[in-house]
Amino acid sequence: MAKKLNGTVIVTYRCNARCTMCNRYKAPSLPEEEISIETIKKLPPMYFTNITGGEPFIRQDLKDIVRELYKKSDRIVISTNGFFTDRIIDLCKEFPNVGIRISIEGLEDTNNEIRGLPDGFNRGYSTLKKLVEMKHPDVGFGMTVQDKNAPDLVALYKKSEELGMEFATASLHNSFYFVEAKNIIHDRLMVAQNFEDLINELLKSNSPKKWFRAYFNHGLINYIFGQKRLLNCDMSFDTFFIDPYGDVMPCNGTKDKEVMGNLNTQTWDELWNSSQADEVRAKVRCCDRNCWMIGSVSPAMKKYIWKPTLWVIKHKFLRLFKKKKYSMYENKIVRDYRDGKVTKEDLDKLSTCDVCATINDGLSKASKEILKNQSGEDIVNKDIESQGYTKTEKNNS
Repeated sequence: MAKKLNGTVIVTYRCNARCTMCNRYKAPSLPEEEISIETIKKLPPMYFTNITGGEPFIRQDLKDIVRELYKKSDRIVISTNGFFTDRIIDLCKEFPNVGIRISIEGLEDTNNEIRGLPDGFNRGYSTLKKLVEMKHPDVGFGMTVQDKNAPDLVALYKKSEELGMEFATASLHNSFYFVEAKNIIHDRLMVAQNFEDLINELLKSNSPKKWFRAYFNHGLINYIFGQKRLLNCDMSFDTFFIDPYGDVMPCNGTKDKEVMGNLNTQTWDELWNSSQADEVRAKVRCCDRNCWMIGSVSPAMKKYIWKPTLWVIKHKFLRLFKKKKYSMYENKIVRDYRDGKVTKEDLDKLSTCDVCATINDGLSKASKEILKNQSGEDIVNKDIESQGYTKTEKNNS
């Protein structure tokens, strides 16, 4: 019996948010080209599936997609901006075990500025509260930490605690998926200090899951200082992404789209065992981007469990009587930066930021063609209006 994989299904590149760190909203897919139920039926058995976008709830057939994925996946989590509240609640009533992760990028003003949607914080937060009131068992929100919102990090974690929900973190990345090459942390010590504060909050907890989350956030400090990943990356070996066009890829963190095969035209076994897939795996083994995103790190933490376990034992138990169990200065690179042995310019060169890069958006020829005559924002606005949402509802529903 074939081993189960870890999968991410990007059901659409259409998005109604205007995030400052992601330009995907400028490069949407066409609805008629997006991954079909027939292609989803060809996916392999999975122990975990993330459904993402774009904004997945723009798809009116999302319930059909979830229904099909539950036939082959043990657990499903949907990443969303939380604006299509009615659709989210409706889906969760039918699928009470589906996980929902809503992106909240800070407290109210910060979130609305970063995500570019009026009243975005209140709408996303109210969706979360409705799910909690429904006693939905798997609810949480996620934050992409950057200079602008790092000071809100611990405050948002405490809000998640008050509501009894999950809290996920990420930091800035550059790739074809985000249609971005210029993302960079400017004040690394400030951002790392806020991660340190969060790590210590997590280590105070009695929850083993949060202790391992502390390790993940320790890895984010390592990442923003441009260091080698703490764990090997095995994307394309036991983990995959599939995009709206049916292209199967190792991940969403590569500069250009790396395609292992296309599930619209191939069977899974043909695709997964092809020479094209092996060529991509060889690239993964030589990849120097050192991404630290939950999609690649979570499977790695399970596979190489002894590494995070030793870190947890050291910080949770061997420092039992220390008020502050973790310091960012445990990391040599942070000490070197503080002491002037490494400059900001040195660290900037280690990042994936490239202001001169030509950005590959991963779109099909047809999707690129339609963008010659109208903007991605206009395309998605018309699309959502055709679904019966007014402009106000786009921003507040």
